[in-house]
Parts: sequence; structure tokens; C-alpha cells
Amino acid sequence: MRGRRRVGKSRLVEEFVERAEVPYLFFTASAQPTVAAELALFVEEAAASTLSGAQILREQQPQTWDAALTLLAAALPSDRPSVVVLDEMPYLVAGDPGFEGTLQKVFDRELSRRPVLLICVGSDLAMMEALNDYGRPFHQRATEMVIPPLSPADVSDMLGLSAADAFDAYLVSGGLPLILDEWPTGASVHEYLTDAVRDPTSALLVSGERALAAEFPPQSQAGLVLRAIGSGERTFSLISRAAGDLPQASLNRALRLLTQKRAVEVTVPLSTKLSRETRYAVADPYLRFWLSFLGPHLSEIERGRGDLTLDRIDRSWTSWRGRAIEPVVREALRRLPSDHLPAEAATIGGYWTRTNDPEIDIVGADRAPVARSISFVGSVKWQENRPFDAHDLGRLLLHRSQLPGADESVPVVAVSRSGTAVDGIRVLSAEDLLTAYRN
Repeated sequence: MRGRRRVGKSRLVEEFVERAEVPYLFFTASAQPTVAAELALFVEEAAASTLSGAQILREQQPQTWDAALTLLAAALPSDRPSVVVLDEMPYLVAGDPGFEGTLQKVFDRELSRRPVLLICVGSDLAMMEALNDYGRPFHQRATEMVIPPLSPADVSDMLGLSAADAFDAYLVSGGLPLILDEWPTGASVHEYLTDAVRDPTSALLVSGERALAAEFPPQSQAGLVLRAIGSGERTFSLISRAAGDLPQASLNRALRLLTQKRAVEVTVPLSTKLSRETRYAVADPYLRFWLSFLGPHLSEIERGRGDLTLDRIDRSWTSWRGRAIEPVVREALRRLPSDHLPAEAATIGGYWTRTNDPEIDIVGADRAPVARSISFVGSVKWQENRPFDAHDLGRLLLHRSQLPGADESVPVVAVSRSGTAVDGIRVLSAEDLLTAYRN
């Protein structure tokens, strides 16, 4: 089972084992400095578990994972089902490179012969995906389960918000249940932030700090680079400058790590011409918001000046939201049935140049990163009371003429929070996008 940090994986499993009403062990690894320290915690948890043979582990002090897992197998009941949960499994694999092979051996020889459900949970998405790869010990032995954040449609249903307001709430919360659980029903973003930003213990503030501390400490190179990207820098040179003029090799390593861990998305312009104008963005919507507005100002919030942070958000909200919504819109378009779009497209991205002239929010094409043909182009306008108008259409048509592979026959689409003031163009509303997430 894998999913981003703070998405609710452990809580979901905890609810499952409690409702199952069967003996179980729930062990959470904690990245101890030595294998012996992690083993001691595992034995302690196993000895205190509800497994029928838990007393076996109270009398033993295994020195290896092989011995500990073999004892665990002996402690499992043979006449009724049981559950074993290994949470934060990437810590176990990182702490002992042989852990995977050991677990697979004990599973095949001992655990598989008993009515036990083994659940391995982790937040390192790349590592958890790799566990089931060809050549790894657990290849084709495990059933994978992905726990995504709540979608904008889920947010709308949970909070009773309109489509447009639900997308706003999604940009702030990232769909994390802990944050949405403290969000008052029907409250707008401003109403929620007015209270949450002033509370240093709110899930909105704490979740980002804990997630980053677990993966990317502030002084690590990857942590510095992630915070630079979160501050709004998108190109290699500007990220390097914002991170303290890191050497090129160090920045490349940090970006590679962030990309592998799915913390950062790497995008290139989509057209029929190869481009190297690479851009980087924080992958998680919640962390985009946290790194932009909350993380850099925790000290002022902790000293009781959350009002300063709230004012800063209010001043920048419209412009920040206009860019933050773009990847959410593109994902919605990927989910829409083809009859809702001007033309069918196998992939959807954007197009830009080094000077951002032109810059096109939406490009549909037959493949990526270098397309054979362009299906349609589009623009995202997400301001209140600011419909997509003739000026926006003229600008989009001009930029279409500068897009490699596009000509006047390529259809256009507008995605607008406030509708359109022009005729003869396909317009998608917030309600249309929300429908895409429902489907």
C-alpha cells in the first residue's frame, strides 16, 4: 500500500484491523540509526500485540530480521485469520538492504502457510512501486494498492462546496483528509484560513512540516532545492540561485532525487518540435501552497502574527491560484470523455519558450514529448467575475500561430471559472472539470 505522506494510509489500515476483529500486529518503523534498535522496537511491539503466540517474543531477543520474522511466524494463530502490518517499510529496506530478501524467504516458508494478511505500507512512492518489480524478491507476490488524496469532487461532497470553491479548497488542502476534517462545512478558503493560519497546531500547518522533515530535512540539498521550487522558481538556473548557488552536479543530484521520490514534476513544452526548456514544479498541491505561503513564515505564525501570513495570502491569492490550477485543469482534461473536447488527444500538456512569449496553458496532442500532430490548444482563466473574452481569444489565436505543429485549423478551448463573453468557442467550466473527477 502506497500513497503520499499524511494521506491517511495508516489510519485506513488501523480502521481495517480494528473492524476485522482478528489478532494483529501493527508495527511502524522509525528509521532507527541501527538495525538492532529497529529490531528491539519490533520485538517490543510484537510482544504487546494481540497475536495468540505473542508471549514467544517476550522471551526472545533476536539479533537479525530473519530470526525476528521466524519468531513472528511462530506467534501467528494457525486456526483463525490474523493481520501483520509493516508501516513505513521503506525505512526497513533502507536500514537493512537484505530486509526484502529476508521477508520474502520467511513469507514463502512460513507466513504463506498460515491464514495471515501481510500489509506493507510506505510513503516513498518510487521505492514502494519498485518492491513489486521484476527481479525483486516480491515480484508478482504482492497485490498493490494506491491510496490517493481526495479528489476535488470528494472535497466538494465532503464540504458541501460549489465546484469553483471546491477547487480552491483542493489547492489549499491537496485533498489531505486531516486538513479537510478540520475544514468547516460550507466554509470558503478565506474563512478556513482565517482560523487555521492563526493556529500553529492546525493540520494545515503541521502536515507540511512533518512531511518534509521525514523526507527532506531543511539543510539537506534536496530540501533546499524543494523549498526553492516551492517559492516559485521553475527553471534550473533560478532554482540554483534560490538554493544558494548550488554547484551544477549537486543540483542535478538533488533534482534527480526529488523526481524519483515524486516530490517534483519535470515538464517540457509539448509541440512537434523538441525543446529543452525544462520546468520543475512541486507535485503535491498542498505542498505547493505550504511552501509558497506557510513554510517560510512559521516563525511569525508561532509568535501569534498569523494575521501577517493571512494578509500575504490574500494579496497573492489570485495570481498564485491562476498558475496553481493549471496542472489540476490538465489532469481533469485527461479524464474528460473525448466528446467534451474539441478533438481527441492522447496526451495533454502546455507550451512555452524561454521568454514565455508565447506561453500556452493547454496543448492536446497525439503523443509526448514530441508530438506528430496537435489536437487542440487552450487557455485557462480562473479569476472571479472575469470571463474569457475577445482579448483572451485573440491572444490564444496569436500564440497558436507560434506553436510548432499548429495552424488555424487546430481548434481552441477555454477553461474559465466565470464563463465566456465570446461565441463560437468550446468553454469548460468548473462544473465540467468537477464532473471529470467524478468520472
